[in-house]
Amino acid sequence: MLTPDQLIKNLSTNHTKGFIKQLSVTLRDQGFDIDRLIDLTFHPDKQVGFRAAWLLDTTLLSCPEYYVHNIPYLVKRMGDVTNQSCKRHYTRIMMHLAAPAAPQLVKEKLAVINLDIVIEKCFDWMIDPEVRVAVKVFAADTLYYLCHRHDWIKEELTNQVKFMMQSGGPAIQSRGRKLLALLLK
Repeated sequence: MLTPDQLIKNLSTNHTKGFIKQLSVTLRDQGFDIDRLIDLTFHPDKQVGFRAAWLLDTTLLSCPEYYVHNIPYLVKRMGDVTNQSCKRHYTRIMMHLAAPAAPQLVKEKLAVINLDIVIEKCFDWMIDPEVRVAVKVFAADTLYYLCHRHDWIKEELTNQVKFMMQSGGPAIQSRGRKLLALLLK
């Protein structure tokens, strides 16, 4: 059985191609507590934290309905994320969980969870000039999928996307145009 300490060792030393996917399968097969993996994304060694977030992303999105009971803890901890590399994985996970194509069990779980911290963090990361483009795009998509939660999200998201596009590069311009087209329908 893989212990958290063994997992930290693997995340610290194993950089072979496919090691995250292999670890993901091991975690699922052994019933590893995903809440403990979420905690490892806050490891003081930023590389270990990043790899833990990458592993979390790979594991959780491989079978989100299997980990539906871990979603509230994931949401709660999203408010604590400061590692720039982990932000990408947290927003990517939330984007997929909030998407219309998410499994029904996930949709039902999200419907009863307070997602205010996710909404707040996504807006914060969209406007933070130090946050990477991928995080901004995933955050914007997450917010788009959560527009139904609060009336004000759509208007604020529209304003933020327009603002980002004023100085954003090609990736922001492209995604911004697509998102605005959806928002302004």
